[in-house]
Amino acid sequence: MRHIVGATRTTRDRWIEEGLRALAAGGPDAVRVEALAKRLGVTKGGFYGSFADRDALLNAMLDAWERESTDEVIDRVEREGGDPKAKIHRAGVLTFSDDRLLPVDLAIRDWARRDEAVAERLRRVDNRRMALLREMIGTFCSDADEVEARSLLAFCVAIGEHFLAADHGDRTRAQVLARAADLLLDRPRDDHGR
Repeated sequence: MRHIVGATRTTRDRWIEEGLRALAAGGPDAVRVEALAKRLGVTKGGFYGSFADRDALLNAMLDAWERESTDEVIDRVEREGGDPKAKIHRAGVLTFSDDRLLPVDLAIRDWARRDEAVAERLRRVDNRRMALLREMIGTFCSDADEVEARSLLAFCVAIGEHFLAADHGDRTRAQVLARAADLLLDRPRDDHGR
């Protein structure tokens, strides 16, 4: 499992990481200091050495999520290189296929429906993600309206497929997603007719 911070984690980092696990599992109401302390094997009093209160922890969790899901993903995409289509694919995999980051992202989306401050953070993160999509898609598509539409569709597929319960006939979800990516990224069909 990846962690928001490197291999050496401070007590504060451990609280944030455990808070994000709780958020992913049960939403913001599941982020309770006493329950986190028990899971960390520390006293509840130790929490106050790292945070002023629960709101400070929640804000630190959002900061960590925002940093990991934008700065760290974009940095890794750029560092690993490749053509724009490969970069788009890598960003999507890092963000929406990760066993840890995806559940946190989905929990934050749900939380944002009820909290305007969280909604503003989500808007900022989504705007950065859309900017990356526009930039990359703009390298092989010159029509601004089409760039915007493809960016929106790519983002909607990346998020929405996690909520879709539909079957796909004789195709697997992975096959349909691969073909959708081919269409959005203007890639030819592969040799297997997909």
